[in-house]
Amino acid sequence: MPLLKNNTIVPDTWIQAGDDVAIFPNADVVVSFARLLKQWESLSKHQGKLGVVFGNADRAEALSLFLPKLSLIILPFPAFVDGRAYSIARQFREFGYRGELRATGNILPDQLQFMLQVGFDAFEISDRFPLAQWQQAARQMSLAYQRGLFRRGSEAEVWTERHTDAEPWLEQPHAG
Repeated sequence: MPLLKNNTIVPDTWIQAGDDVAIFPNADVVVSFARLLKQWESLSKHQGKLGVVFGNADRAEALSLFLPKLSLIILPFPAFVDGRAYSIARQFREFGYRGELRATGNILPDQLQFMLQVGFDAFEISDRFPLAQWQQAARQMSLAYQRGLFRRGSEAEVWTERHTDAEPWLEQPHAG
């Protein structure tokens, strides 16, 4: 599948290593979360970059100790209506993860802005939609509903735009 990063199709240089496949010593490899857990001692000494495919049924906290060593986390979207990867991506960013967060599976151009806002920065896209449609989707929203994570310079939060004369913390509903 084509890999979309920064509104451009780029080559995917990562090697997906199945659970029973030997890993090349200096290659950039992606392993399953199960393999990461099982073989962490040897994988932590791997000379190339290390990535993981993290299922959306797992809790983000389970990967938190591994984050400093990981350069790539792939989060699958198995179905259009399954949005658990959004929450997991945001949690990884809140944990301080700064590596590549890649969305794969059943993703659509109209989801792109929301994925960017929670921290995704790479997308395995299908040939179902032309590149121009993905590029347009990346530019079409200038307001964001979620507060505080990733904003481009021209992007504002809806609440802030509606309450320009208000003091945000005092006026915004929040829990105690």
